[in-house]
Amino acid sequence: MDGFSWKLFVLSTCLMAEGSSQDFGQTQFICTSVPKDMDLCSAAMQNSGPKEDLKTTVLQLRETVLQQKETIMNQKETIRELTSKLTRCESQSLPESGPGSGGRRPGSKNTMGDVSRGPTDTLTQLGHTLQTLKQRLENLEQYSRGNNTIQANSLKDLLQNKIDDMEKQVLSRVNTMEETKPAPRNDTDQRNKVESTLTTLHHRITDLEKGKENRPMDKFQLTFPLRTNYMYAKAKRTSTLPEMYSFTVCLWIKSNASPGVGTPFSYAVPGQPNEVVLIEWGDNPMEFLINDKVAKLPFIINDGKWHHLCITWTTRDGVWEAYQDGVMRGTGENLAPYHPIKPQGVLVLGQEQDTLGGGFDATQAFVGELANLNFWDRKLSIGEIYNLATCNSRAQTGNVFSWTEANIEIYGGALKLTFEPCRSPN
Repeated sequence: MDGFSWKLFVLSTCLMAEGSSQDFGQTQFICTSVPKDMDLCSAAMQNSGPKEDLKTTVLQLRETVLQQKETIMNQKETIRELTSKLTRCESQSLPESGPGSGGRRPGSKNTMGDVSRGPTDTLTQLGHTLQTLKQRLENLEQYSRGNNTIQANSLKDLLQNKIDDMEKQVLSRVNTMEETKPAPRNDTDQRNKVESTLTTLHHRITDLEKGKENRPMDKFQLTFPLRTNYMYAKAKRTSTLPEMYSFTVCLWIKSNASPGVGTPFSYAVPGQPNEVVLIEWGDNPMEFLINDKVAKLPFIINDGKWHHLCITWTTRDGVWEAYQDGVMRGTGENLAPYHPIKPQGVLVLGQEQDTLGGGFDATQAFVGELANLNFWDRKLSIGEIYNLATCNSRAQTGNVFSWTEANIEIYGGALKLTFEPCRSPN
């Protein structure tokens, strides 16, 4: 044994002896550097001053280790409990079947809230909740249009958060169903309905966030930038025209298309696609058709400016009048006399119909912008038409078809923008 090892052995012996007299419990070895020529036991006795501090430190470390050990044991117990609950949750999410199917055992406790309900029941409940949210959102839209208040914005934010939470629940449940087994047809149908409702709600929330709640529903315009056979808008079935023996149709229009602006609107009924049509195509003047009968109108509108047009018609003698920008520009008679306008047809904006609701021809498509299309089931007076053309506050909206966002569906990429005719009609 060399000199260094012998010194280390002696020092350890001295410390062991000292430790035993202090009753530390277990033997401990402490290595300490001392001068080369110093007596090792004497050095050990000299360095025993901080022994109380060492003892305190050791005890503190021991206590810390015990506490950590207890914490680890508690965490292990928590992990076992969560694992057990997860196992029960997975087994309860599967439909019950015959013996040995792994379904929920009779009398077992449901520790995870509503997870024991079947997938169909859960989706049904979520669907009902989303319908309730939809109704609340409609109330919010109506309230926000007339009240731009902090309460309205807070309600909107609360509703958006609720929708987001519901969407996460739906998608999580559907994904779990798809991973465990093929979903029955009824569950798939309900999933499609719920996702459709979510999409609709998100679009409408987005519209609210863009400030559309502060804009009256009639102050918008449709823009048809291209001459196509797929870009159009259509009146909803709930807004179809009734049977009429006289009527007035008015609209704002803007276009610089050539040759011809196309077809601003067409109304078709079963067996007659040209029941009521306004069209300008090729080098022909603008024409107004009723039951395939034609009247040529003296309108000049393809100058890239907004113009207000009104046309009146009565079945008696087929008398018609045409107004541009509040001024009568033409009149005539014998336009489909004694022919009542048939009800329950399809009103299309931007396309001419060769069949009921279809048969579009790109060469007859409208190119430009239009707004405020309204129908009345009577002949308006000159004063009423002038009020419309000058945006007078006494101007009326159509009593059989009115220009509101709720009455129109848009297809093929036609654009819907804000329209302010009274502020800057040109």
